[in-house]
Amino acid sequence: MGEHVLALALGFALDALLGDPAWLLHPVCLIGSYIFFAERRLRARGGNLRKSALLLTASTVLLTMTAAGALLALLSCFGRIPRLAGMALLDWLGLAMTSLAREARGVERALDRGVEAGRAQVARIVGRDTQRLSEEEIIKATVETVAENTTDGVIAPMLYAALGGPVLLWGFKAASTLDSMVGYMDERYRDIGWSSARLDDLLNFIPARVTGPLLCLAAALTGLDGKNAWRVMRRDHACHKSPNCAWSEAAAAGALHIQLGGTHDYFGKPMEKPTIGDADCPAERSDIARAVCLMMAASTLGMAAICAAALML
Repeated sequence: MGEHVLALALGFALDALLGDPAWLLHPVCLIGSYIFFAERRLRARGGNLRKSALLLTASTVLLTMTAAGALLALLSCFGRIPRLAGMALLDWLGLAMTSLAREARGVERALDRGVEAGRAQVARIVGRDTQRLSEEEIIKATVETVAENTTDGVIAPMLYAALGGPVLLWGFKAASTLDSMVGYMDERYRDIGWSSARLDDLLNFIPARVTGPLLCLAAALTGLDGKNAWRVMRRDHACHKSPNCAWSEAAAAGALHIQLGGTHDYFGKPMEKPTIGDADCPAERSDIARAVCLMMAASTLGMAAICAAALML
């Protein structure tokens, strides 16, 4: 097994056991601080924001990859074991499986205290306006987020770590953070965020098409409806403004026999989206736990497949 995959396996195990350590300043926070600073400076200097967007995107990704590479180069001076430990640490911090599960379960627990508590909790993990969401809409928003982030929070980072180690993984994480902060199509971000959104679409193109089938297989293995997940994924994978999101969302909707998508408010304005899946059943709180189980099973299958491929090559 190659060094990249060994470090990834260790990082995956750490994430499964510990999640993101609350006591440690997460690298994504540092990336976010740079994006906030750079965006303000670029806006302040004026000029063509579409050209500035390229500078924001390129500088964020390249600085992040350079920092990860420099750290590993420094650790290499002390030997192979410190370097491997550093790689595993960076891979651990780049995976979001356990933290995503915790946040989703937090929404389920919050709903036990009432819809207002659920709205406040789900606002931590979704970009849409949550002030008027019903309980069922909160559940659906959580399921959608878990499904979407199975791709860009777990499977995509694992694939990039397996291919290029932590440096490539953190290049992807920088692009993903850019997309979450500036990759919107509203008037404020359309120009400054267009290149970040396009880069994120490009980098998630293959991972999304890997995640969908993994979720279908995970559904079959965890007692959910894998056959329906496959059927709905094949039918509805293009039912989204993003070229990637509907692959995992459709698989989850089919596995749970619920309907996702539709029109929601973002920044005070409705955004029309196609529906995904069939409204065979109303969404219920237990669907959150099922979606988390589905995500963790698909992530484990993905890690197992990467390790198996590494052993055979």
